[in-house]
Amino acid sequence: MALSFLLSASVLLLAFFCHHATALQQVIHDDGCIHLPIVHSTNVDYFSTKRGIQLQLANRSDVAYYAQLSIGTPPQPVFVQLDTGSFELWVNPDCTAVSGADAVFCERAGQYDTTRSSTATSLGTTRTLRYGIGSANISYFTDTISLAGSPMALRQVQFGVATATEDAFSGILGIGYGKGIATRYLNFVDQLREQNATRVKAYTLALGSKDSREGVIVFGGVDTSKFAGKLAKLPILPAAESPDGVPRFWVDMQSISLTPPNGVNTVYEGSGAPVFLDSGSTMTLLPANLTRAIARDFGAHAPDANGFYMIDCALTALKGTLDFAFNGVTVKVPYKELTREVASTPPSCFLGIMASERFALLGDTFLRSAYTVFDLETDSIWISQAANCGSSPAALNNIQDLSAVTGACGLPESVDSASSTQVPSSGLENADAGTVPTSTGRIGPQTSGTTSPGRVTPTPQNSGCSPRVPGLTWSFGMVMMAALHLFRDL
Repeated sequence: MALSFLLSASVLLLAFFCHHATALQQVIHDDGCIHLPIVHSTNVDYFSTKRGIQLQLANRSDVAYYAQLSIGTPPQPVFVQLDTGSFELWVNPDCTAVSGADAVFCERAGQYDTTRSSTATSLGTTRTLRYGIGSANISYFTDTISLAGSPMALRQVQFGVATATEDAFSGILGIGYGKGIATRYLNFVDQLREQNATRVKAYTLALGSKDSREGVIVFGGVDTSKFAGKLAKLPILPAAESPDGVPRFWVDMQSISLTPPNGVNTVYEGSGAPVFLDSGSTMTLLPANLTRAIARDFGAHAPDANGFYMIDCALTALKGTLDFAFNGVTVKVPYKELTREVASTPPSCFLGIMASERFALLGDTFLRSAYTVFDLETDSIWISQAANCGSSPAALNNIQDLSAVTGACGLPESVDSASSTQVPSSGLENADAGTVPTSTGRIGPQTSGTTSPGRVTPTPQNSGCSPRVPGLTWSFGMVMMAALHLFRDL
């Protein structure tokens, strides 16, 4: 009888907690974080047909990552590319300046009409933004920006409205450094903290695997269901100490190594270097000698005319990894995530790494396998191995809480199978060179990121954020104790 009573009490108490958690999740701006889906441009749920490959542009990407914003009063939905390598938000690419599938995508990504918004204000200033490929002439406006699926609205946010663009078919949400560092005004990330949408000036990025085709960005919080293990804290290099002198998310990489399916690890000589993390670049850029060495181990001995290394598509089925070591953590990138696959007949595949002598950056072919916290308060990157075991976004009350956060997931099978502690050897197993790829890709940015298209229909959802810092869990014993206290007071 007593046991039955206590069990009933615990069930009632759990129902009480769940009910209030649901109610709290609906008040996203009170939770201190904003949880937005990241839509892959290859996600068939958001695209009616596959985007065509544009052969005339040697460095254009067919893969990108998007979030939806709603701008103005009443709100006008637009999709913008998430770009950690640039600093400003702009919208309205000139769709008449692109053709074919690019033009179709450009129209479907959405346009913002200043004349249809009662809260739009022109600032009367202009600027030209230049990227690794393409550019945008913009005029600055301020307006209200709502976040898809959220009641939160940011007031009087400054952003650019394009008056002319070149080789651009989507707007960009630059989420790098803002006022006083890279811009003269509060950028989007600044405004989230300034207007108390978040309690910390930080966001976490989980692009999601190629198979999942959807990821998540949490402004002001973390999602422990998207990574494994502890988060390693890496200092961001000051602009004055960085290779290009630009305030980007530069960190020191210790080494790159290869762990083929046989588990025997090879460390590449001279692979330690500063790198910056750039979600706006499809490819990863490394020094030419290092790129050639990695490509040879993948069975490719020379790049094509556009600088791409063709590899055997059969490699995507093997459980090997390319391992990127930092102080306190090694991110293992499975062959499949590192490979760029082109839907030709027959399919073509090539290495997701290109040679660059200007600087090294880790683009989407790396970031898909990493869970990354961009901490603009302490100028740090917190990083761990990406995984996916659900959805549990939660707000951070203090940036120092990150040191106690642990991912809820185990390591993916493809990562578990590859050990980085074996005796070194060289070469891949069953890696043969394939045919020359028929598509082109996009390199990283020159001064403010890159941009690349997809085709999207506006149907994102926002699951909200938990009001507490991750890591607090209720055991059965805790529930029973709470139930006893609850019924003691009745």
